[in-house]
Amino acid sequence: MVADSADGHSRGGRSSRVERAERRAARARPSRFVGTPPQNALGPVALLADDQLAAVHDASLDLLQETGVEFMGAAARSAFASAGALVDDETGVVRIPREVVQHALGSVPAQFVVTPRNPTRRLEIGGDRVAFGLVAGPPTVHDRVRGRRTGNLDDYITLVKLAQCFDIIHFIGNQPTSPQELPVSTRHLDTYLANLTYTDRTFHCLAIGRERTIDGIEMMAISRGLTLEEVIDDPCVLTIISVNSPRRFDEAMTDGLMAMAEHGQPAVITPFTLMGAMTPVTLAAALVQQNAEALAGITLTQLVRPGAPVVYGAFTSNVDLRSGAPAFGTPENARATIAAGQLARHYRIPYRASNASASNAVDAQAAYESQMSIWSSILGGAHLVYPGAGWMEGGLTASFEKLVIDVEMLQMIAATIAPADVSTTEIEAGLAAISEVATGGHFFGSAHTLARYETAFYEPLVSNWQNYESWEEAGSLTADVRATRVWQEALERYEQPPLDADVEMKLAAYVARRKIELRDVDH
Repeated sequence: MVADSADGHSRGGRSSRVERAERRAARARPSRFVGTPPQNALGPVALLADDQLAAVHDASLDLLQETGVEFMGAAARSAFASAGALVDDETGVVRIPREVVQHALGSVPAQFVVTPRNPTRRLEIGGDRVAFGLVAGPPTVHDRVRGRRTGNLDDYITLVKLAQCFDIIHFIGNQPTSPQELPVSTRHLDTYLANLTYTDRTFHCLAIGRERTIDGIEMMAISRGLTLEEVIDDPCVLTIISVNSPRRFDEAMTDGLMAMAEHGQPAVITPFTLMGAMTPVTLAAALVQQNAEALAGITLTQLVRPGAPVVYGAFTSNVDLRSGAPAFGTPENARATIAAGQLARHYRIPYRASNASASNAVDAQAAYESQMSIWSSILGGAHLVYPGAGWMEGGLTASFEKLVIDVEMLQMIAATIAPADVSTTEIEAGLAAISEVATGGHFFGSAHTLARYETAFYEPLVSNWQNYESWEEAGSLTADVRATRVWQEALERYEQPPLDADVEMKLAAYVARRKIELRDVDH
């Protein structure tokens, strides 16, 4: 807890006034990150040789065919049985023949588009684009002003408002924090409504059971003025299907997966594989298990609806074998993320990776673990980096300051991977500028510089480039303190995206009706 001033500004003299004036001027500058997700011009890298990749693929198919995966849901087992898989209804284990998996992979789209209520925020998933998502799932939240606390709806709304403030965040995660004060059975309706009210981005709907999934799809469809049937071939939401590794899909998750596929909405199939706990300790074994689990879920989507959009998700890291605690941003995490990207490319399936950190504070550890996670995601060719901003403490806490620092890192990454403008025109303009400046001179006042100075370089959000004396005079503010000021100022300038009054009424009526229906079921 800190005693910041009400507006988050440091108290000081002229330096503080100058900083505030600079921040006001910065607000007027257009964002470089408006529009479609950034293009990754670097291209992915390969960790595995071709024969190693083939070995992981073959071993994964052997594992599915000979050992199998447990599907706790009867509907999922029935779909596999109809396709020729060997199903044991007593244990729930499904052994999937190689040819069933390979046939399913043949119908998976390599690219697709997800369109929210604001069509300019559409996500082109696949190809060379990479989209970054908001934090998702933590039961607690933290900021420097109010400390660590149980998440509630007010915090939820604040987080999605912050996502709306930063164009580098392209979609909303599945409950950036879970509002603990709301009834579990209807909580998803309130969070969907908040997503659609306070942002114009797509969101990940909750795929725990069929009804929660369809509620998310239908509410986004209403916001677009479409019916549930009309979005079947026009995806509008996403979801995460988390595998209960090792080798188990629970019933609620597969019901949600099947509902998404039936309605033509993309599911991100993500094994949660921590080496040493949920998989063996070696990268080779972890990749085989992760790949088999992902392929099992991907296959199910195509059995339900051939051509249904789906994403290959990876969340393989390791545990601290001394304590059993999960670790993220480790070399093992990075190598697994890059290798998983190779597998996704091998199958021509869009790929999801994550920005994760196990740090308990917004400190150097949080930053370097996230940098390891983000860069390995980029080098692995990820199309979705989710969570992308705000996730810390191994996923237990959504942090406002971490969100801001992650936004800084994501913006820097986006600027780094963008296609380079080294055109003939730019080279000729540069040569002209060089010839105009005398040897030993400088370019500060050259026409070339003056024409470009406002947009020439990345404009930092959090970083401070003052010399030590000026920094000290301004209050010696560290990055986490500056991040507090950034999110406070972002909320001050937040503007709620317009929503048609008729759509707003329809959404409210839908939520009210569904709450009554779900409470009647509970009783």
